[in-house]
Amino acid sequence: MRKILKKLLATPDDPTLTLARIILAVIFFAHGSQKMFGFFGGRGVSGTIAIFQQTMGIPAPLTILAMTAEVFGAIGLFFGMFSRIAALGVLVVMMVAPFANHLYPNFFMNWTGRQVGEGYEYHLLAIALIVTILVRGAGALSLDRSISSR
Repeated sequence: MRKILKKLLATPDDPTLTLARIILAVIFFAHGSQKMFGFFGGRGVSGTIAIFQQTMGIPAPLTILAMTAEVFGAIGLFFGMFSRIAALGVLVVMMVAPFANHLYPNFFMNWTGRQVGEGYEYHLLAIALIVTILVRGAGALSLDRSISSR
């Protein structure tokens, strides 16, 4: 068990990983807190559940799971605590979101409002950063590194 934990937490002293991890944390906390707490103009739990059910047909338990993954995954990423597990949670959200939102086959985000719906380019960028954290770990200035280097 100890060997598995050490492998899960192992990470190089790489500030680039820290930067990627912190950026992901801020973005996912902002998105998750819109859904969960109604911050930043969000709908909060009940409003998010309602809109997810109405527009995408996503049941309440899965909506709650997505909100939880975003908020608590962001906290884990921010502190570099069990970063691979946190990254896995937000990775699942990013892999499901484009399908749930019917974003395919649009690639570009709808910056100008001239296309129907949105695109999935944001999701690809997030997935690339998330996979980097999954493979390499939390990097410098992380609780994972602090614990694993002992």
